[in-house]
Amino acid sequence: MDITNRDVREITMSKYFNKKTVPYWIIAVLVILIAIILAVHFKANSSSQTTTATVKTSSSSEKASSSTKKYVAGKDYKITYSNTNLIDKATIQKGLKASYLTDINDLMNTDQQTGSNMAKIEVYYNKDKNLLVERLFKNGYKDNQPTQTVGYDLQKHAMNLDKTFGNDYLNQPLVYTWEKLTK
Repeated sequence: MDITNRDVREITMSKYFNKKTVPYWIIAVLVILIAIILAVHFKANSSSQTTTATVKTSSSSEKASSSTKKYVAGKDYKITYSNTNLIDKATIQKGLKASYLTDINDLMNTDQQTGSNMAKIEVYYNKDKNLLVERLFKNGYKDNQPTQTVGYDLQKHAMNLDKTFGNDYLNQPLVYTWEKLTK
């Protein structure tokens, strides 16, 4: 058996890679390289857009935090906790947070479209019903009549919007007051 150089090349070279298919392989490799370059370029652009969005978000949160500093406790508003031996501050805050009553900027905002426009908030604790009753007074309230009264059921961890009545808070201990001092 006599094997020549030509025969060795034919045996070792695949039928998919020969002189006729080399240009196609070069084109295929170039296409793959271009695809990789485009993918890297696209990924770089998309991550820079994400970074830009993050920067924008952080700058808007800086604005929000700087506007938080705009209102000063004791000067613009006053918070009073009372009867803390009956219920702790964290539980009261949990009820206020569920009612969206913890954002000072929102409470102070007098714009009817975007703000709560609050003048005062009173929270009573009904121990028998395990209920926080929040009496909300918008700016312009009269005769100590709340604009709205809502409840937060501490056992169910849910708002008790339509089921809160005067007997739920009358003769119950006042545990929290938020009051706007500036007009």
